[in-house]
Amino acid sequence: MDTDWRKSSHSQPSGDCVECRTDSDRALVRDTRHREAGHLAFPLAEWRAFLRAAHTL
Repeated sequence: MDTDWRKSSHSQPSGDCVECRTDSDRALVRDTRHREAGHLAFPLAEWRAFLRAAHTL
């Protein structure tokens, strides 16, 4: 992996949030309270498009 896991900037005090990391061609997303459950993987281009759209809201 190219990066460390990063927590959402909108994390809740209870710890309910998600963490993300990227590698050369994917974005990985996991629940911080259930890290052992694995993660979701998205193509990096789609993840970047999602982030651009989310920032416009």
